[in-house]
Amino acid sequence: MISCSSRNVIQMPSSNYGERVKSLVIHFTAIDYAKSVDALVKEGGLSAHYLVPESNDPSDPVGKPRVIQLVDENKRAWHAGQSYWQGRTGLNDHSIGIEIVNVPTCERDGQLGPSLAEHGNNRLCLFPDYDPKQIEVVIELAKDILSRNPDIHPTAVIGHSDIAFNRKNDPGPRFPWYELYQEGIGAWYDNDTLAHYWKQFNEHPASVGLIQAAFRAYGYGLVETGIKDSSTLNAVSAFQMHFLPWHVTGEPDSRTAAALFALLEKYFPATAENLLARYAKELQPSEQLSYEPKHGQIDAIVPDMSPSERALVNDRFSFKGYQGRGELMIKASEPTQATITVNGERINIDQPLMPDTPYQYSLARRTRNGVNTLAVSQVEPESATLRVTVPFPTLTDQTAQNNQRFSAVDALINQEVQQGFPGAVLLVVKDGAIIKRTAYGYAKRYNESDHELMHPQPMRTDTGFDLASNTKMFATTFALMRLVETRQLDVSKPIQFYLPEYQGDGREARLVSDLLSHKSGYAPEIPFHKPDNPLGPAFYSQDKQRTSELLVTQVPFDTGNGLTTAYSDTNFMLLGLLVERITGMPLDQYCEEQLYAPLGLTHTRFNPLLKGHQSEEFAATELMGNTRGGRLDFPNIRTYTLQGEVHDEKAFHAMLGVSGHAGLFSTADDLAVMAQLLLNGGGYGTVQLFENSVLNAFIKPDNRFWSYGLGWRRAANGVNRWHFGPYASEQAFGHTGWTGTATVIDPALDLAVILLTNARHSPIVENEDGELQFTGKTFETGKYGSIVSLVYEAVLNR
Repeated sequence: MISCSSRNVIQMPSSNYGERVKSLVIHFTAIDYAKSVDALVKEGGLSAHYLVPESNDPSDPVGKPRVIQLVDENKRAWHAGQSYWQGRTGLNDHSIGIEIVNVPTCERDGQLGPSLAEHGNNRLCLFPDYDPKQIEVVIELAKDILSRNPDIHPTAVIGHSDIAFNRKNDPGPRFPWYELYQEGIGAWYDNDTLAHYWKQFNEHPASVGLIQAAFRAYGYGLVETGIKDSSTLNAVSAFQMHFLPWHVTGEPDSRTAAALFALLEKYFPATAENLLARYAKELQPSEQLSYEPKHGQIDAIVPDMSPSERALVNDRFSFKGYQGRGELMIKASEPTQATITVNGERINIDQPLMPDTPYQYSLARRTRNGVNTLAVSQVEPESATLRVTVPFPTLTDQTAQNNQRFSAVDALINQEVQQGFPGAVLLVVKDGAIIKRTAYGYAKRYNESDHELMHPQPMRTDTGFDLASNTKMFATTFALMRLVETRQLDVSKPIQFYLPEYQGDGREARLVSDLLSHKSGYAPEIPFHKPDNPLGPAFYSQDKQRTSELLVTQVPFDTGNGLTTAYSDTNFMLLGLLVERITGMPLDQYCEEQLYAPLGLTHTRFNPLLKGHQSEEFAATELMGNTRGGRLDFPNIRTYTLQGEVHDEKAFHAMLGVSGHAGLFSTADDLAVMAQLLLNGGGYGTVQLFENSVLNAFIKPDNRFWSYGLGWRRAANGVNRWHFGPYASEQAFGHTGWTGTATVIDPALDLAVILLTNARHSPIVENEDGELQFTGKTFETGKYGSIVSLVYEAVLNR
């Protein structure tokens, strides 16, 4: 029995369709004919639609150029891999690929870095000329393909390196793109237009961001970041190999910008016009940031130019003060009479106040501890104004009056020093005064062999310390609070708003605040400095630029966003990069120039040994570098006692000593100034870094994970008593550092405790579980909480 069936299909052609093929991609094989056949034909390899051999290839039995079809054009060949062009990804789906037999000679230097880019700095390639007869065959083949695929635009005849510039360099700088253009294949610029733009960009260079935007507009899968990251340099190299093969520098210079804009003007004129309008706008002088710094906790013009309808709230202020301290500064616009009261008492000052004459008036007889009031009224004449300034409190020294209060803490630390603990500096601030400043033990006690030095280096109160993770607070978080204050940062925005390349795998959902509160989902750390790190050799980096790019684009998440907290160096390494991107300055430069210098802090530095300081100024850390007594090894590991060099391996090796998570050095007195600034609500003397409202936003507990603020750790009603002790108020915040540093700021008691130790400068032993342990961390002084407890008792039980 034979069964037959038929189906009637009614044709109703739609006008709404397009061709599948949008691009023609040119490759070189990088191997000879025989190996190319193996790679492109045998199962398990790659493929292309066409293969074109070259003349006189010993592995080719025919020995002459010809067109060999490997895959039907209507089918998907595996030639493009991960790719992007003009908004399309995965070009295997909508392109035709031509493989051309051409064999460059390439060498790779693994010592220069692990980059796999075929045109990276660690790779040297010598490219041979293409066979002219082979190119004749390619031209005829390309013409035939273009005639059958009308949707292939001239700008979509491209090389593998154009669509995958971070990986590939084929068909290389010797491929004759201009010869193909002369035959009607592909795109090229007009020379007169090129010359015009070259002169223009020589005189007024285009910004990196504009060039990145222009690359994206032409077709390259480049994200505008505003910096010359490796993706930009790779894209520039690919573009130059295509359109400027005599000038392959990898630099986005005026010639590259000129060729790019000449192409855009020719093929995408509207896009070119928009980008040129942006270029003209960027050449205009930039407007100054609309932020007016304050020079004190009160820094106001009276009478108020925009008074409230509630009359008795105008020209009245509160300020933090201490009994017997404080001053008032006044400047008048013209001869002025006014009534000024402090805490309800009128101050006597010669009147009228004369213009251009600054007045300074002591408030010592009228101030009290805590909140003080100031009111200005009856300002005459009506046209007159006064600038009224009350600086923030600054520290005084009252250590002499408090020597006996801290006998218990002195006894404990001195006893532990006698038992082998290396050393410490303890400083306590209470009510605007330093009431305790003591050095204990030694800044350098042991040699590399765990033996005590014959002449150990005594600890001094001005010894500098590697703050380790206190860097997160006193560098990165301080910088972020300042950027919020100056309206340059909004922590509720996605990280991608500031780092555009931060995308994929859920990165778009992460907010700046997620990094600050350690709930972004990153693992605690990525040991970039080690080739055998948990993420594999692709994440090995001892180069800051590569590390930075891995952090922003590659490091995977360990958990979902916001599900839990995981204290992570990765979070703050990213935040340090965010500070650098927003400010356009290295993190150390921004902190040292914009935060520490205005406060007069001369001993708070990243990389201090590179900035005029000597190693003897600092407390030593690990005895044999990062080797744990010779037990660990990785490339470039340090084996000497560390003193004035950041201990943290990621900071030192992978970030050149400057990172958002570690690298800052400081002294107890410099930290005391920053602690008092925090107790003052954001200012010190006539310097205000941020408003009290900004500080409160950062230190308030997270809605779910209330032992964290934004960056800061909190006492959390005893949850963190190992750090804050049992007496800290619910307002207390601070941080610790791996090297042996702890800070506590307690606004409820107007108290700050700064404990700096070099606990890691001690012999290393194996504990009962076989884990390596620094003996310095077995002492109470190295565990923080007991010392902080005794300090609180000395203050509270006075």
